[in-house]
Amino acid sequence: MFELIFEAILLGLFLAFWLWHSPFKGKLTREEIDRYLEAAGRLLLPAEELREALVRIRAWAEKDDGKPFYMLNLIRYFPKVRHFPGAPDFQGTPEEANAFYEKSVAAMWLKTASYPMMGGTAQAKNLMQAPPALDNWSRVVVCRYPSHRTFLGLLANPAYAPFEPYKFMALEIVLVPVSGQTVIPDLRWIVGGALLLLFLTVGWVHAGTSFF
Repeated sequence: MFELIFEAILLGLFLAFWLWHSPFKGKLTREEIDRYLEAAGRLLLPAEELREALVRIRAWAEKDDGKPFYMLNLIRYFPKVRHFPGAPDFQGTPEEANAFYEKSVAAMWLKTASYPMMGGTAQAKNLMQAPPALDNWSRVVVCRYPSHRTFLGLLANPAYAPFEPYKFMALEIVLVPVSGQTVIPDLRWIVGGALLLLFLTVGWVHAGTSFF
């Protein structure tokens, strides 16, 4: 009886994780896109930058395939925090402003099954010849989103709006959405999991043979 209850609990946990991690609503409708972008248009960002971003986001959202995607973040900190109309009065460094932003939105971000796949500080300049605009990155982060809808929902969330300016006060950023055509987890986990499964299978077979 204990084994059955334990198996049911594990199955329930797995199904709960699956539902959290997987999108089921399909592609965005035009009405949804209009509604999300109308709300995102209220973000307290420099007006011209926001207008241009919303045009690009709309074009991308209209090509929604209903699948998870990955967002490449190329980050370059400003020499000092910039101020623009509507921005909070923040006196710290750009790094501190962005750290405050990330800490403040982490819970609402994770709640939607969105999370970083990798991230780190740049070790050097571009190792290939490149114009200055494509060089001197501070950080690179790759984030997973369950769907286009998840990303737009975050931008439209009223709880998110007060923290977004801290990010754009702190840094220049390139956001490139990428399809997940090839995603390879850390091979150590794959090999370790396979060996653990083999160990449990052999133990189960051996126990059954010994019993009979």
